Amino acid sequence: MLSYILKRVLATVPVMIIVAVFVFLLLRLTPGDPAAILAGDAATPAQLERIRDRLGLNDPLHIQFFTWVFQMLKGDLGTSLISNTDVGGMIVSRLGPTINIALMTIVISVALAVPMGVIAAWRHRTWVDFAVMSFSVLGFSIPVFVIGYIFIQIFAIELRWFPVQGYTAPSAGLWDFFSQAILPSLTLATIYVALIARMTRASMLEVLGEDYIRTARAKGVRENVVLFRHALRNAAVPILTIIGTGFALLISGVVVTESVFNIPGIGRLTVDAILARDYPVIQAMILLTAGIYVLVNLIIDVSYSFFDPRIRY
Repeated sequence: MLSYILKRVLATVPVMIIVAVFVFLLLRLTPGDPAAILAGDAATPAQLERIRDRLGLNDPLHIQFFTWVFQMLKGDLGTSLISNTDVGGMIVSRLGPTINIALMTIVISVALAVPMGVIAAWRHRTWVDFAVMSFSVLGFSIPVFVIGYIFIQIFAIELRWFPVQGYTAPSAGLWDFFSQAILPSLTLATIYVALIARMTRASMLEVLGEDYIRTARAKGVRENVVLFRHALRNAAVPILTIIGTGFALLISGVVVTESVFNIPGIGRLTVDAILARDYPVIQAMILLTAGIYVLVNLIIDVSYSFFDPRIRY
């Protein structure tokens, strides 16, 4: 087991190196000059040249790359070219809202989608199965911002149950946090409930046709035990993959939801940095996103071995 985990951890190192090289070259080779953005439209060529020298943009690419890598290894993500503040501090201040919304979304999605998928497979080709599949189609078809505005109109404007926009940290009050986080979480959960429920149903349908399920039922094992202990555990590998991938996507892809509900998360930070050509912030955000994907995939790979011991060997 330990050797399996060690191999998976070591496999992440070359992935992160390739991502770092790709991010660095992508930003440097795309059109645009951060010095021109900093200096403004009225800047002279001499002023632009001084800014480029100060930022190190005139250095050879390999010098810029190794300087950036050495700074990161020391824990220094650089300084924002636009706000002149520490990039690490900017990310930390924005990471909390995104992670909290993502965690609440995943909890809601798993709590609703897994039982829905199990029941839909159990009642295959009945109205229950049809209802779950219809919801899945709707969840994939409606854009997330449309769902967000519908929830705002119903629950915030008409019923006045929750605030329209904003974010409060859990440390400032759990109820305030919940009241402001529930609508964006439900908005995102609509998509992931549809995705996870569909995958759970497909995996369960495959497992419910196996011989050991028929044997368990022939022995008189209760149906809920057959479904949730025997069938669901053996169908868990693809479901875990979807859940883990969904969490990684939530962390990196909540730009629209954060804009609709005015949440100061890393999605909006990334968009602002891209529009301003703020190299240090963009590089740090892409590496953070890649790191989250790698970490989530590592956790998923390790969790596979608990559900299917054959994967360890």
